[in-house]
Amino acid sequence: MSAPLLNVPVWRKSSYSTNNGDCVEIAFVTAEVPDWRKSTYSANNGACVEVALADEVVGARDSKNPGGPELWFRGARWGRFVADVKAGRFDLS
Repeated sequence: MSAPLLNVPVWRKSSYSTNNGDCVEIAFVTAEVPDWRKSTYSANNGACVEVALADEVVGARDSKNPGGPELWFRGARWGRFVADVKAGRFDLS
């Protein structure tokens, strides 16, 4: 099964916006197929995580269920997610 198309809006402040709070933001939507790769932190025991980079977002999914749920993060949120995983905040045991 191929990966679904990713349609993620990327918001940017318009260059016509002023600094007085009257801002206009515009969104660009991507339509690319993410290139999923097995994380280098995954073990060879079937418990694998796949990650994908697309524009300004990073995705994560379970390699055993490629058609299942995906988590998508922007910028610093990806770093916080990885730090939480390393700290064991999502461990089920």
